[in-house]
Amino acid sequence: MNRLLAAVVQTNGGPDVGANLDSVERLVRRAATRGATLIAVPENFAFVGDGTPAADVRRLEIAETLPAGGPIVERMAALARDTKATLVLGAMPEKAVSDPARAHNTSVVLSPEGAVVACYRKIHLFDVSFENGPVIQESKSIAPGEAKPLLARLPGVALGLSICYDLRFPELYRALAMEGAEAFVIPAAFTLHTGKDHWSVLLRARAIENTAYVLAPAQWGSHPGGRQTWGKSMIVDPWGETIAVASEGEGIAVAELDPDVLGRVRRALPTLQHVRLRPTSA
Repeated sequence: MNRLLAAVVQTNGGPDVGANLDSVERLVRRAATRGATLIAVPENFAFVGDGTPAADVRRLEIAETLPAGGPIVERMAALARDTKATLVLGAMPEKAVSDPARAHNTSVVLSPEGAVVACYRKIHLFDVSFENGPVIQESKSIAPGEAKPLLARLPGVALGLSICYDLRFPELYRALAMEGAEAFVIPAAFTLHTGKDHWSVLLRARAIENTAYVLAPAQWGSHPGGRQTWGKSMIVDPWGETIAVASEGEGIAVAELDPDVLGRVRRALPTLQHVRLRPTSA
């Protein structure tokens, strides 16, 4: 791992793809001006629907074929080249070849040259019903990806990729850590209902359990259809300390990822060397 400056972007997305990408570009450029060379944006950065059938249709319409991409990836690739930053595009609609009625929710990693270097399709889908709270069935419009951890080995850091609801499944992060992850990226659109109690706790837990950095860009505020997201985009260090957090509203949080900190924590707490129980094949 190299010492680098990382940033997480916090947006308030809606149904207008162009307006969403304008906000993302403005905030990514702000982060790059601060010196960030690894910049992560939230889940649903290009489109936030209202949960209606019309929104599901629109999601399919804008879904792109990866890794080739389309207008969304092309615009973000140009932004990566212009800012000379590695961009983690939190999650966007991708055409699901085997399930044309649904789209994948896919995280795309772009190199500073604008090349697609990794695509992670969300594994765990958010199908929940809370008493006196929201009812969400993500699987109605989203097709799950292959249940397999994906590590993006970049020149400066090994990034474990995940999306939002994946955060509640610690076995994914342990698998990524055992494969060499030094940092996890967890882009999200965490609901206000769950985020106020669980978001920070779970992020810090994943960092502590695996002695790894966590980058967590998130959606914030009110969205179409009455949905509210928690925000609090943050960066957590391998000791579990929150070293940067975004304020209310759209914005960024920036912090240094330091290999000396990572090494010191992993020497003091060599938990990854002490693992006794390992996943077994079915």
